[in-house]
Amino acid sequence: MNQTMSRRAVVRVPSGPASIETVEVPIGEPGPGEIRVKIAAAAVNPVDLGVAGGVFHRLGMVHQPEHTGLGWDFAGTVEAVGPGVGLEAGTRVAGFVDGFDRDHGSHAEHLLASAANVAVVPDRTDLVEAATVPLNATAAAQLVELLGDAPDKGGRLLVTGAAGAVGAYVAVLAQGRGWRVTGMARAADEPFVRSLGAGFATEAGRGWDAVADAGALQEEALRAVRDGGRFIGVQPAARLPEERGVTVEVVFARPDGALLAGLLSRVATGELPVRVHAVTPLDEAAAAYRAMAEGGVRGRIVLVP
Repeated sequence: MNQTMSRRAVVRVPSGPASIETVEVPIGEPGPGEIRVKIAAAAVNPVDLGVAGGVFHRLGMVHQPEHTGLGWDFAGTVEAVGPGVGLEAGTRVAGFVDGFDRDHGSHAEHLLASAANVAVVPDRTDLVEAATVPLNATAAAQLVELLGDAPDKGGRLLVTGAAGAVGAYVAVLAQGRGWRVTGMARAADEPFVRSLGAGFATEAGRGWDAVADAGALQEEALRAVRDGGRFIGVQPAARLPEERGVTVEVVFARPDGALLAGLLSRVATGELPVRVHAVTPLDEAAAAYRAMAEGGVRGRIVLVP
């Protein structure tokens, strides 16, 4: 392959995993404040399935004339830097690209990114593991920030989808804000959820002071909040209306290099969990997406160029 070209996974007419293809594009040069990352690993997330399936195209959020790039999370090494960037070539970094209307993504060999949006990966953390962290941990941290501190006497927080990537991080981080956390998941996931220091439930129940709906149960999760409580959702395009005095907010993860640096440090010490389900070659992206869509995956499938 010509060294001035780079592969990336894209969809032209999105219709699910079968519509994913790999194309070659010229390698871009970083501009002011940017870096070019040689990607070592890139996780597949549920949002990627939505892009490949055309969910966000149908919502009018994507307007790419040729193809839409796939992938948010990435970890790799800095290959080139633009003006005003303090990072050096060879530095190991991780981050994620946000937004839906773009012709590029992290499921690729190379990526241009804002230096402010990435974080240096601690030496003791493997790049494949690091690639599973940025989007999910950042979303969780920003969700917990919206949630805020627990009431003085310790509020009861239900985290739906607590065995998933975002939910697991929320369960850990919310305890640091004084919440008494119970994680909701399938019965088979009880040992993992309890390992996070949380209580466990298989049903939402009622009367929670707050619900962090990482499992995207939406109305069912909102009903579980007591009157006057708090609900934090994870579906910006489907924000629920407020009812019964319940404060309703929704998180949309935004890249934050400084925040991510702290989260990666907590991963390196073992405070925050990382789970890799499988490692798959970039050229087999469609198969990885199919496996993700079939469900039952605990941890992330990671693509490697």
